[in-house]
Amino acid sequence: MGIWDAITGRSRVKANNLDALFNVPNAAVTLQTAAGLVPTGTGSVCFRSAAGAAFAETRDDVVELIRSDPQAPSVEVTDDGFGFTWLVVRRAPDDVVGLCTDLHAVNTSLEVQGFASGLLCSVVPFEDRSGRRVGLVYLYKQGTFYAFAPLAGQAQVRDNLLEISVRDQLTGELPMETDLSRWFALWGAPGL
Repeated sequence: MGIWDAITGRSRVKANNLDALFNVPNAAVTLQTAAGLVPTGTGSVCFRSAAGAAFAETRDDVVELIRSDPQAPSVEVTDDGFGFTWLVVRRAPDDVVGLCTDLHAVNTSLEVQGFASGLLCSVVPFEDRSGRRVGLVYLYKQGTFYAFAPLAGQAQVRDNLLEISVRDQLTGELPMETDLSRWFALWGAPGL
């Protein structure tokens, strides 16, 4: 922050670093060994859809780009009740590298076509043997990650202990979000 920003009370937005998504496979190894959490094989990108043919064409191009992969992962587009669109990619649970490459391609394609302002987050879900799930959430506009763990069978209740535990385990591997007010609940997110 410069002197002028300090005087006017402005702060600079932290630049996103989509390449941080490529650190998720190493983080997945840490989560598996430290907490027994394994990838589910599902990943998603959440964005606010823009009106118009250009956005629809870009979205369709992104889906086609992912489907053109020789191992062709499953791709679907869904809308939630909050006005956001989710592009969901499904791969084998052990192909975290391929999944993160797909999520990176979706984000980059939307960004290059001028729709970066609508990007919200990317989510890579994990689960343990007891069925507990946690999503590793990448906040596009912050360039940071946080954990979101909804409690199974309970409406809109979070497992805060699991979320903090995941944060602590991954602090050295991923840029973790330190402002807890940005740890948004993603109720109904695909894969969670």
